[in-house]
Amino acid sequence: MSKPVIPKDYQSALNLHDTQIGIKTVKDFFQNLLAERLNLLRVSAPLFVTPESGLNDNLNGVERPVTFGIKEQGDAEAEIVHSLAKWKRSALQKYGFSHGEGLYTDMSAIRRDEETDNIHSIYVDQWDWEKIISKEERNIETLQEVVRTVYKVLRKTEKYLAIRYDYIEEILPHDIFFITTQELENMFPDNTPKEREYYISKAKGAVCIMQIGDLLESGERHDGRAPDYDDWTLNADIVVYYPVLDIALELSSMGIRVDKEALLSQLEKAGCPERVKLPFQKAVVEEELPYTIGGGIGQSRICMFFLRKAHIGEVQCSLWPDETMAAARENGLQLL
Repeated sequence: MSKPVIPKDYQSALNLHDTQIGIKTVKDFFQNLLAERLNLLRVSAPLFVTPESGLNDNLNGVERPVTFGIKEQGDAEAEIVHSLAKWKRSALQKYGFSHGEGLYTDMSAIRRDEETDNIHSIYVDQWDWEKIISKEERNIETLQEVVRTVYKVLRKTEKYLAIRYDYIEEILPHDIFFITTQELENMFPDNTPKEREYYISKAKGAVCIMQIGDLLESGERHDGRAPDYDDWTLNADIVVYYPVLDIALELSSMGIRVDKEALLSQLEKAGCPERVKLPFQKAVVEEELPYTIGGGIGQSRICMFFLRKAHIGEVQCSLWPDETMAAARENGLQLL
């Protein structure tokens, strides 16, 4: 747990009632425009999956999923999802989507091992989306084109909110800056990955950080990435500078998904080649699933960003440590 940072003289421009209106305004506008621009259909999605399906997101490989036994099924174990990164690709095939079409869903998750602070909660809500591409489209140009599309939707949303609310000013730059994790390490060799993200986002306003998951020349990783959904050479995070907290704020993670070659290589690098026997991973190796690109966009994160809130607890209901609750009360921070 990190002690919450409360900016000097911070006071939310919206009371609790108007914050709820603002949250709905952000979500309605953003998701409708995103679906239109990426040709996505909203679908229903699972809250839990079975461990043996291989569908749960392993995140960095150390986080423990919330599990429970199902009485009716002989106490068979189920896991609350961490995200729907793998499930979406299977759903595109199951539901009969075609090339150029995609889906999105409201994903809710519990990440019990998350260290909470101003932008992290044990409750995660995001729009998970996935779209079918061709094998020939598995390249950096496709990734960057989709990143630009998502970023334009973010800019349009900020412009809309700036019209609706007098206190909101547009701060996102016109264009997003692209850089790889290795280029970022070369630029800031003596800094940590998070420090690098801060420096580059503050300098550029909005950056797309690509190629996350593999080892850098220093022998370190920029950040962890599960080996069985993103292709580590074709993935990206959208990170913006957030002046309210003076931080780099990740709003979205996305990537072109693994093919057979990338999956086998990344499972080996991650030290878990046995996962290839799980149903989802086996389907990738046997080339039964479509080639796709997809990602997750934090709902509470973008509400926090666009409404200029200081803490994610101002736009979502979660559980917080006593220290966080006390600091919020002392400084007039209204957690939902």
